[in-house]
Amino acid sequence: MEVKFYDNVDDALIQFAVIISKCGDKWVFCKHKERDTFEVPGGHRESDESADETARRELNEETGANEFEIEPVCVYSVTGKNRVNATGEEMYGKLYFARISKFEEELRSEMEKVVLLDDLPTEWTYPLIQPRLIEEAKRRGYN
Repeated sequence: MEVKFYDNVDDALIQFAVIISKCGDKWVFCKHKERDTFEVPGGHRESDESADETARRELNEETGANEFEIEPVCVYSVTGKNRVNATGEEMYGKLYFARISKFEEELRSEMEKVVLLDDLPTEWTYPLIQPRLIEEAKRRGYN
C-alpha cells in the first residue's frame, strides 16, 4: 500500500474526502456498526458535489457534527488493493481538518458511535492509510 501527498491535482481525479477532526483537544473518530475498529470520517464524492461539499456532508453524516470549521489540508493518493479499491490503481482523495464545536444528539448513518480520544486509536479500520493521513496533517501544522 503506497500513500502519496500532493498540494494539488486535477479536481476531476478526487474521489474521496477524509476529515481529520478535533473537538476541543480530543481527536474525533467513528466506529462503524459492522466493524470493531475506529476510523476518520470520510467517504465517496458524489457526481454533483465538489470535494469541499463532500467533506462537509460526510463529516455531518458520520459524526453528527453540525457546528464546525473545516479547511483543506492537501490531496493524497492510495495505490494498492483495499476495501474500497478492488483494482489497486492509484485513487485520489482530499484531506481536510475540522474543529467541531457541536454535535447532533443522534447519529443517522452507518456509524454506531463517535468517540472523542486523547490519543490516537490502536485499532484502525485502515491501518496502512489513516495514520499516515494524520501524520501528514500534523506535519503541515494541523493538530
